[in-house]
Amino acid sequence: MTDPVLTLDFAGEIYHPAPDGVFVIGRAGDLEIDDNPYLHRSFLEITFADGLWWVANVGARLPAHLTDAHGLMRTTLAPGARQPLVFPVTLLTFTAGSTTYEVLAETGAALYEPQRPDRASTGDTTIGPTEFTLSQKVALLALAEPLLRRAGTGASQVPSAVEAAARLGWPQSRFNRKLDNICEKLERSGVRGLRGEVGSSAANRRVLLVEYAVSTLLVTAGDLPMLDDEAALARREGTPR
Repeated sequence: MTDPVLTLDFAGEIYHPAPDGVFVIGRAGDLEIDDNPYLHRSFLEITFADGLWWVANVGARLPAHLTDAHGLMRTTLAPGARQPLVFPVTLLTFTAGSTTYEVLAETGAALYEPQRPDRASTGDTTIGPTEFTLSQKVALLALAEPLLRRAGTGASQVPSAVEAAARLGWPQSRFNRKLDNICEKLERSGVRGLRGEVGSSAANRRVLLVEYAVSTLLVTAGDLPMLDDEAALARREGTPR
């Protein structure tokens, strides 16, 4: 049986759900997010049963995502779904409107620990097994920077494409091209919702991209110095690359 102690960290606010109760996350919950009209009043319920902590999506339309601390395994919690917290540390992410939220959940018990496979170095111009180039990774970082600077938990607005391009010192056309390339690569690997569809918006695409990239550790706070390096290089060169 797992240790019944659960710690939730939301932007530095610490919560300890009671094992014999129901802990609610939403606009009118125990973890209250009352400034976002796109979020359900009761969105997620956390309970303890059968020796496990469970997260249930009791909302009507918004999904949530559970990712292990290494970003190796990610589960989508659709409305009506219920999932146990089996990792010692789980990153819970969800998006409402243009805002992405993160809650860090620690159970203190390792029921399951995913193993990171050994990978050979991919060289200086390719980032990790997803084969992102350096320029594609810094484009991702420019969008994810506000959320990453919240120390891993909390909520943040995703920058516009204009703001992200300016952060890097890039022409707008270059940033848009890199963003399209990133979304195409992720779509080919099975990530949905990143390509233009009827009724979708560019803002939705950026929000989904940031949520996925941060929750799966495609980009981390440790990568942020790359942004200043790229901006400095752009200033020195003074021409598009």
